[in-house]
Amino acid sequence: MIFPDEYKHVGVTKALCSCAEELIYFLTDYLIIEKEIPETGRVEYGIYYVKKSGEDLLRKVEALELIASGDEVIKYGRELNIKDRTLLIETAAKLCTGKVNTVIFTGMDKHITFVHNPDPSSILEIEILDIAPPEPSWLSLVIRRLEASGIFGDLQVRLAEKIIDLRQFEGKNTVFPCRASGLEGKCLDSDMLTENGHLLVGCEISKTLFEMRFPELEYSFVNICPFKSDIVVPSKPFITRCCMSEKSGPVNISGFEGVVVHWGAAEYQVAEAIRNLIHRIRNNSSF
Repeated sequence: MIFPDEYKHVGVTKALCSCAEELIYFLTDYLIIEKEIPETGRVEYGIYYVKKSGEDLLRKVEALELIASGDEVIKYGRELNIKDRTLLIETAAKLCTGKVNTVIFTGMDKHITFVHNPDPSSILEIEILDIAPPEPSWLSLVIRRLEASGIFGDLQVRLAEKIIDLRQFEGKNTVFPCRASGLEGKCLDSDMLTENGHLLVGCEISKTLFEMRFPELEYSFVNICPFKSDIVVPSKPFITRCCMSEKSGPVNISGFEGVVVHWGAAEYQVAEAIRNLIHRIRNNSSF
């Protein structure tokens, strides 16, 4: 796949240079040449890699290496956010059929870029590992708001939820940590328990509080802490949350790289955690 890191590395012209003594802007690594076919009025495109020499703002073109041209290239008909690399790769992959192997995109700011031989496997998948209700889960809600802002656009990442529904444990003998989730059952922060046989659904903190409040009661326990849970388990690189701030940061659970944020982390902390996780994964893999 060829996908310029920045659209500032892509130049557009209507004339093919002869190379000898031609000068080009120093940032231009790729050149899109537009050519109108008089007989049909159709515009064809040629995309070239630019070999250049020199140290000045304008540099000498040494050679143009053809990447794609003619029927291999199409121009997407709508303006997109061309800083969203995942969007452009996935869009190009759908359009590259038959002879087509390259798609030119125009941004909402009128800048131009392209994707040649789009490779969806280059998109890193990150799992949002959380529990619900409430719905959407807090972590998912925060991340989707951040994603809509475009803050992850340059990361070439796909974020997918893995949300564990705690309603499967609802019942008159089930104890949840607090009433905020709206789950049906008893709540550790408000109900008084007097009988054995309850099911506690929570983390190690919940377990400790239960035993401090009701030391004489026998109970069973479902651990929902991602560090020790049998049900909240990652299946790929992930971000999750924990009520203990000291556990925040990079982790490896079940062999998968991940990051933990505090239960009530601010948006900027979540964004920073995801960016750091992705950089760590890419620096230690072939992505």
